[in-house]
Amino acid sequence: MADQVKGPRSYFPSIEAKYGKSIDEWIEELRPHAGKKHGLQVEVLKAQGMGHGHANALVHVFRSDYDGA
Repeated sequence: MADQVKGPRSYFPSIEAKYGKSIDEWIEELRPHAGKKHGLQVEVLKAQGMGHGHANALVHVFRSDYDGA
């Protein structure tokens, strides 16, 4: 039996379905903003129509896996 995804990554299927972009595409949207504060990165996604909870989850993963911040 496969482990159930928990934490911020559990939002990924609904993010992709609701906003029509893959998680990799959203990560690419955040790359130019690497090193910026968490809240500013969230605002980048919200400015593109993403809800706060989804943006926060995606930024959390971006910062832990891609940002180096």
